[in-house]
Amino acid sequence: MDVRLQKILSGAGIASRRAAEKLMVEGRVSVNGKTILDLGAKADPDRDDIRVDGSRVKGRERPRYLLLNKPRGFVTTRSDPQGRDTVLSLLRGIREYVYPVGRLDYDSEGLLLLTNDGELAARLTHPSHEVERVYEARVSGVPDTRALGRLARGVIIDGHKTAPGKARLLSVIPNARRDQAIIEVTIHEGRNRQVRKMCEAIGHRVLGLRRTRIGPIADARLPLGAYRDLSPRELTALRHAAGSDA
Repeated sequence: MDVRLQKILSGAGIASRRAAEKLMVEGRVSVNGKTILDLGAKADPDRDDIRVDGSRVKGRERPRYLLLNKPRGFVTTRSDPQGRDTVLSLLRGIREYVYPVGRLDYDSEGLLLLTNDGELAARLTHPSHEVERVYEARVSGVPDTRALGRLARGVIIDGHKTAPGKARLLSVIPNARRDQAIIEVTIHEGRNRQVRKMCEAIGHRVLGLRRTRIGPIADARLPLGAYRDLSPRELTALRHAAGSDA
């Protein structure tokens, strides 16, 4: 039976239906060797050779939920046209077609979720569910109370104001040229290089950035570059935070 490609990709754990449409528009989906750009296209998952980025789409895989402590110097995608290392190169032994949930900059480190559950991934990344992301940023200079208040209320970046969040000073690092500070910033959006741009907007350049929590998920003991499966309790809490009890 012919089924819409978006539904096939979602059912196979490749991406949510909306994300699957993006893959199609980008020319990354093929059926029987032909690139498919038509969002209304259908295929037979039992008969047709369906591929994403050249890899064949198989039947529904068992759901996998991974937590990775990403080091600097890795891109948060499945492939990179510039030939840079991707976070998938850190997942040795993982056979499922998992993909990153949201972004974490090339120069940033910290916690990153990867999964093949397209619907949960879509919920976690949609701003309407307001799933918190917590970052520790080492910045040049020491933001005062007024500057931290601006971060929390929202600042203008790329022509748009960021949603309200939280910001607090954790520590001050003395420096001969200019003191530095470690601040904690909590947001629930996923705009490109958002925390870096927010800090620059208040006059404090980010020197280092690390994500420490995604919704209810945190793990200060997970080594840099290591990953693990989420526990059943963590998965339940994550689904609850994303507004899904499935």
